[in-house]
Amino acid sequence: MDIQEKIRSQITENPVVVYMKGTPQFPRCGFSGATVQILKTNGLKDFLAVDVLTDPEIREAIKVYSNWPTIPQLYIKGEFVGGADIVRDLHEQGELKKLLESAVE
Repeated sequence: MDIQEKIRSQITENPVVVYMKGTPQFPRCGFSGATVQILKTNGLKDFLAVDVLTDPEIREAIKVYSNWPTIPQLYIKGEFVGGADIVRDLHEQGELKKLLESAVE
């Protein structure tokens, strides 16, 4: 399985995926930490978190996959949602909660 297939598999087999720096318990950048905190604030307890710092190949490949240059990246139900700023904006508008609820039904 090549790296793009691996990413596609992670995104399609898990309702919510975050590619981030560090882990949900120990984020290694403020944007990743803020994204995880927003997910938890919206009631999400279980999601796949992929630490791009432990896999440089995924770190670069996810940027190509999404055509988005920064980490973290959030995927819900196989669809790219966005990075930290978009996640924050969706949260503030109340839209993120709806997306997450539809993903975990």
